[in-house]
Amino acid sequence: MERCRMSWVYDVVRCTAVFMGLVMMIMIMVVGVDGNSIGANWGTQATHPLPADKVVQMLKDNGIQKVKLFEPDERALKALGKSGIEVMVGIPNDLLESLSSSVSAAENWVAKNLSSYVSSHGVNVKYVAVGNEPFLKTMNGTYDAMSLPALQNIQSALIKAGLANQVKVTMPLNADVYQTSSDVPSGGDFRSDIRDLMLQIIKFLSDNACPVTINIYPFISLYNDPNFPADYAFFDGYSSPLDDNGKTYSNVFDANYDTLVWSLQKNGFGNMSIIVGEIGWPTDGDKNANPSNARRFNQGFISHISGGRGTPMRPNGPIDVYLFSLIDENAKSILPGNFERHWGIFYYDGTPKYQLNLGLTKSGTLVPAKGVDYLAKKWCVMSSSANLNDPKVASSVSYACGNADCTSLGYGTSCGNLDTGGNISYAFNSYYQEQDQAENACKFPDGLSVVTTKDPSVGTCRFIVQIKSDARTGTKRSGSGSSASSIQTRASFLLPLFMILIIVL
Repeated sequence: MERCRMSWVYDVVRCTAVFMGLVMMIMIMVVGVDGNSIGANWGTQATHPLPADKVVQMLKDNGIQKVKLFEPDERALKALGKSGIEVMVGIPNDLLESLSSSVSAAENWVAKNLSSYVSSHGVNVKYVAVGNEPFLKTMNGTYDAMSLPALQNIQSALIKAGLANQVKVTMPLNADVYQTSSDVPSGGDFRSDIRDLMLQIIKFLSDNACPVTINIYPFISLYNDPNFPADYAFFDGYSSPLDDNGKTYSNVFDANYDTLVWSLQKNGFGNMSIIVGEIGWPTDGDKNANPSNARRFNQGFISHISGGRGTPMRPNGPIDVYLFSLIDENAKSILPGNFERHWGIFYYDGTPKYQLNLGLTKSGTLVPAKGVDYLAKKWCVMSSSANLNDPKVASSVSYACGNADCTSLGYGTSCGNLDTGGNISYAFNSYYQEQDQAENACKFPDGLSVVTTKDPSVGTCRFIVQIKSDARTGTKRSGSGSSASSIQTRASFLLPLFMILIIVL
């Protein structure tokens, strides 16, 4: 009898141990090996996007169990099906007007872009992000009147679809929706011109147990203000930390985040859940954007919040965050700056840019995408017989860069040390790769260009070989597929002025 009882006790203990082990494994998958809650933004504005199934495998290999999409990309959502990865699906700003004016439009959007993927493909949709930074000052109030109604209609549509318990609404906001009346977080409150609207939105989110999502970019602070203290943007020490009634701030992220906390607390929402929807550092396109600074920032941030640590106002984390971003996007708008196409922790082809420990796997290293197919190892460069005084040089480079990506050229960038011939070759190759190495894409007028099998990359400047993409769902630029020799009548002249100056000088 005693032996049977001891056997029963042993079985219970063994089962309990197994159960606790499974719980720990799940916690590691979701939160990370050191308490982090880190996801990634997966943008798809690329002319040659990585196949979605390879991206999902890359997410898994790197232990990333949360992903944020800026729109309901069909290939991405299908690939995420049954992966277990938690998904935030975005609604672009250009849909806010229709969604705000029609409940049926919201219901149709939910049915098409959420319900079908949840039920038919097993996608683990956790959030729907209504709009993207709609109250930016540069928007000039375009989306002010339609944002809250759109949010309300999407919530009603989720309820009708039976998804409201599973899928929560949120609205990604830029950090400029709040400000401080002093130089410290405790002076924080919502921006005066949208304060009433912000409080309505916050109350709606709170009433429906939904989080507020904020995008915080220390890089932009440094980019916009040449007098901004660079060390304050990072996490490895600042010589003049802020003191806010005994709370010390040695980095701008904590100060920015706690300014939001104070803004919420002052208005009766002190317990509001916060998601950091975007945070990161670009690697090219600006003098401060390089792999060294990006690693310094991202690794510093991850270490800063590791172990579930929070901020002075909310010390007991973990902070829920989505790194911006997963992969570079060569078709993004560069209106904010040339750095916009270089936020990824991975290059366009899924290779890591630098060593980064996300704290999500035991290996502590980034794992590249597997099985990536490239085009042939050949490049389009300036011909050795080309005449730099040829009047067609400037228009050729303008056409190439206007229809491809030349944001790695310019002062302080990865290709900023190229000579004039190098700049021209880089432009030609960018266009050539964009056109899938089509023969006529390296036929610039007057024999200016030639195809080579010798890699022209030099130093930090990488002349890419494009990947084969079965998607080609990204932006297809005007002029694509046309002969480079036709530019004398079809030059787009979208090239930034600095490139023309480099060529002329």
